[in-house]
Amino acid sequence: MRYLTYSFILTFFIATSLTAQAKKDKKDIDLYSNNFPAYVIYNSAGEKISYTEMMKGLSKKDICLFGEFHDDPISHWLEKVITENLAAEKGQNLVLGGEMWETDQQLLMDELLSGMIDKKSYTEAANNWPNFNDYKPLVGIAIKNNLRFICTNIPRRYANIIYKKGEAYLDSLPQQAYQYLPPLPIHYDLEQPAYASMLGLFADDDSSHNSSNPMAKYKGTNLVKAQAIKDATMAYNILKNWEKGKYFMHYNGVYHSKYRQSIVYYLNYYNPDVEVATISVSRQENVLNLQDENNTGDYNIVVQEQMTKTYQ
Repeated sequence: MRYLTYSFILTFFIATSLTAQAKKDKKDIDLYSNNFPAYVIYNSAGEKISYTEMMKGLSKKDICLFGEFHDDPISHWLEKVITENLAAEKGQNLVLGGEMWETDQQLLMDELLSGMIDKKSYTEAANNWPNFNDYKPLVGIAIKNNLRFICTNIPRRYANIIYKKGEAYLDSLPQQAYQYLPPLPIHYDLEQPAYASMLGLFADDDSSHNSSNPMAKYKGTNLVKAQAIKDATMAYNILKNWEKGKYFMHYNGVYHSKYRQSIVYYLNYYNPDVEVATISVSRQENVLNLQDENNTGDYNIVVQEQMTKTYQ
């Protein structure tokens, strides 16, 4: 009997130890498995999808707005990969463009793409963003594939005029300046959720009220209209350089296209028939479940919160 009891205890001890070791091994396996991806793609229904599924959906549209974080390496990498794939599929029907280039830079861009000037001369002359290196591969794709690249954004000095002085000051610009703007007067809808949310940062529309918010130095409606004219200019220039049968790939900050607002609003205002797909990038600590507040695009790329940044 003692022998049987001892054997039972020993067997139980061994089984328990093996179970504990198995759990430990499983935990280690989970820890070092692919349960820690750099990013996950979700559709608008919140379902995980593959890159291929996303590309099949994107390619059926007329325009794609890639809403990025400007300092996010995953955004820049996927912009490059998506653009390369579209170039292979669409050929000369693909047109590129982005918020990071302003309309008065178009001549320089055209001279670069035509080979009239070299990359060094272009970089020295263009007023590029500080992190231009993040976007150089996109220009390189245009050069390699002989594609047009459109500088879509309004020159910031004109947006600043609206912000500081109001939209009426656009009437006093030199005649030559209007080539860089969409048709005036600009249609504004400040009740659009993206703009209403921005306007909500202001207690009222009086520039003289006291506030710790540095933006409150000027009227809230002026700030929102300065944002809106950027969206209107980008939408206008996208459509100006697009026609049926073409495909326009556009790069912009996520706020300019999330929830299918802003640029999308103006694209539909100027051309209700155009079909637009939006990509929205967001950051989460856990990318394996899409948070409701990050379901803001037709395709949602959720990046690890601790992802490195391309600049500070």
